[in-house]
Amino acid sequence: MSLQLANALFPDIEHTPAYYEEKYPKRNTPEGARVTRFAPSPTGFMHLGNMFSAFIDKLNADSTGGIYFLRIEDTDKKREVEDGVDLILDGLRAFGINPDEGITGKDSQVGNYGPYRQSERKEIYHCFAKELVKKGLAYPCFCAEEDLEALRQTQEKEGENPGYYGKWAKCRNLPEGEQIRLISEGKSFVLRLRSNGVEGKKIIVDDLIRGRLELPENTLDAVILKSDGIPPYPFAHAVDDHLMRTTHVVRGDEWIASLPLHIQIFAALGFKIPKYIHIAPIMKMDGQSKRKLSKRKDPEAAVSFYKQQGYPALSVREYLLTLANSNFEDWRRANPNSPQSDFPFSVKKMSSSGALFDLSKLDDVSKNVISKMTARQVCCEATKWAKDYDKQLYNLLYANPEYATAVFSIDRDCPKPRKDIAKWSQIREYAEYFYDEIYKPTGTLPDNIKPQDAKKMLEKYLTVYNKEDEKDQWFCKIKAICEPLGFSPDVRKYKENPCSYKGHAGDVSTVIRLAVTSRMNTPDLCLIMKLLGRQRIEKRIHDYLEAL
Repeated sequence: MSLQLANALFPDIEHTPAYYEEKYPKRNTPEGARVTRFAPSPTGFMHLGNMFSAFIDKLNADSTGGIYFLRIEDTDKKREVEDGVDLILDGLRAFGINPDEGITGKDSQVGNYGPYRQSERKEIYHCFAKELVKKGLAYPCFCAEEDLEALRQTQEKEGENPGYYGKWAKCRNLPEGEQIRLISEGKSFVLRLRSNGVEGKKIIVDDLIRGRLELPENTLDAVILKSDGIPPYPFAHAVDDHLMRTTHVVRGDEWIASLPLHIQIFAALGFKIPKYIHIAPIMKMDGQSKRKLSKRKDPEAAVSFYKQQGYPALSVREYLLTLANSNFEDWRRANPNSPQSDFPFSVKKMSSSGALFDLSKLDDVSKNVISKMTARQVCCEATKWAKDYDKQLYNLLYANPEYATAVFSIDRDCPKPRKDIAKWSQIREYAEYFYDEIYKPTGTLPDNIKPQDAKKMLEKYLTVYNKEDEKDQWFCKIKAICEPLGFSPDVRKYKENPCSYKGHAGDVSTVIRLAVTSRMNTPDLCLIMKLLGRQRIEKRIHDYLEAL
C-alpha cells in the first residue's frame, strides 16, 4: 500500500470510490435493458460516421427499453472548437437521434449521472487515480519529453519495441521517499498505470459484431493522468462508463487495438467490463475500389450536408438502417406502412466490414419516404427548409400555404403516388412552373413535332379548353382535335399504322404540357391546369406560340 504517496499526489481528494459508487447507483432499468452512450469530442463538424454511431447507440438502447445518453469528451482543449457542442447537438436534433439524458445545450444537461462533460469530472478521476496509487497499481513518472525521446532512440538502436515498459520504465521502481521528495519540490509528473501485462500472452474479448477477438496483452505503462491532471481517453472512459452504468460501448473499429489497455484499466479499477460493439467505417466507391468516406474529400461526409440538401430526418434514419442491418430492406418491403420503430434491430446483424454509402440509394429511399407524406406535411417541411436555404422559395410558399399544399397534393393521395422529390432542395425545380416569379419558359418542342403543327394544336386547343373539365372530359377534348390535325386519337391505332398519322394524342398532350409547364414529364396535367387557372394558361400558350 502507498497511502503516503497517494496523499502526496492528491492532497485535496477527500472522497473515496465508495462515495461515488453510492452517488451513482446501478440504474433501475428492466432486465436486459442496455445503457449506451454517444461520447464525441467537440473538435469540429459532425460527420456521418458520428451520426451512424449515435444512431446505433439509440437503436441498441430503444430496442431493449434502455437508456441512451450524450457525454461530451472535452479533455483535449487544444483541439476543441468554440461551437463544437452546438454542432453535435444540432446534428442529433436535425435527424431525430436525441439522447434520453446527458448534455442538452452549451451550459445545460439532464440526468442523475453527470456531470456529462469530462472537463467537469476532474475530481472524480483523481479519486480513482488516488485509489490506484494506494494499491500500488499506478505511479508518478517524472520523465521529461527529452528523456522519453532519448529512450525511444535507444530502443530503436537496440531493435527493441518502443514504449515505456519493463526495464525501460525509469520511474516505475523509484523509492517512495524519492517520489514524495520530487513531488514536494514541484517536479512535473504524469501518472502511469503499472502494467501487469506479459509479452506474448493474449487476452480474449467477445465483440458483439466481430465475435471472439484474440489480442496481445498490454505491456506498456500507459499514462492515465497527464501533467495537467486531465486523463486521456482510456482512463476517463473507464471511470465514466462505470459510474454512468454504461452496459454497451459502441465505437469505431479503430479502437480495437486499444482494447487490451482499456480492459487492463477496468480490471485495475475493479470494474465490470462493458460489452463492446466495434463498428466498421462507412465506405465509398472511388472508381473501381472502396475507401473510407472522407471528411476532406466528400461533402456527404458532413452531417450538415443532409440538412442543407433538405433530406427529411426520417429518410436519413431509414437509409442508415439499411446500412446497419442487412435485413431492414426485406422488412420494409413486407411492412411498407409500419413505423420505423417497429423494426427489430439487432447488433448481431451488423456487418463487420464497412457498409457502402450510396447517395443515389439514399435518394431512392427518401423519394419513397416523401411520397408517403401528406401534401400538408410536404408543404410544411419544404417551407421550414426554404426559410434557411432559399428565401425566395420560402416567401412564395409562406405567402399562400393553401395554394402550395394544393400543388403538392397532385398525384399524391393515390395508390401509387409519384416519387419525384428526394429532398427539399428539389422543391424549387419541382414546383417552379406553379409560380410566375420563378418560372422559366423554354419554348422547346419534341423532335417529332413540327412548329406549324404545334401552333395549330395549341390554337385549336384554346377554343375547347375549359378549366372546369374533369380529367376524362379534358382528355376527350384533346382526342377530338387530333384527327383534323392529322394525329391519331388512339395510340394503339397509331402504332398499327404509323405512316397514316403525324403522331398521336400523347404527342398533342405533350405539346400542351410543354407550352404550359416547359416540361416533358409532370404530374397530372389536367389538375395542374386547374390550379394555374385560365388566365395563366392562355398567357403561357400565347407566349409559347410567339416563341414558335
